[in-house]
Amino acid sequence: MMNTLKKHFVYQADYQHWANDMLFAAVDALDEGARQSNQGISFGSIHKTVNHILIVTRNWMSRLKQEPVTTTAEEHFIADWKDLKNALRQEYRAAQRWLEAQPESFFDDQIEYRENHNTSHMIWARDALTQIMTHAAHQRGQVAAIAVRLGAPEPEMGFLTYKQEMEKS
Repeated sequence: MMNTLKKHFVYQADYQHWANDMLFAAVDALDEGARQSNQGISFGSIHKTVNHILIVTRNWMSRLKQEPVTTTAEEHFIADWKDLKNALRQEYRAAQRWLEAQPESFFDDQIEYRENHNTSHMIWARDALTQIMTHAAHQRGQVAAIAVRLGAPEPEMGFLTYKQEMEKS
């Protein structure tokens, strides 16, 4: 079976959903105070960092869809942990469905996006998608390290573990 960019990114969206669930299972072992406490990472707390993953994913998906980007962390902060987890789950499932609906040619297209509503840039769709996926993995790694330091179990979020689990089911 030929692997295409489309299949790759559809699998990546599914992997992100799975890896987020592995992270959530670990972080759920912490109390609200631990999730909200400032831990000295880029966005302060575990909660704010997960919210940041959601906002960045939404913004890049909007760019890929050629829709206006209007989401900022301040405007779309989800204060409830359960609501935040569900929003991120829904975001990656929606991304996966949207990617499945795109023609193969989309992944070789360039898109225009604006930074700070001023500067215009061009980026390959595949590079924007790589940014979404690697950004989430990077931030998830920070959250996992902090969560473990705070007493949560270490989440197994590796891509090969995901693949092995998917092959079993």
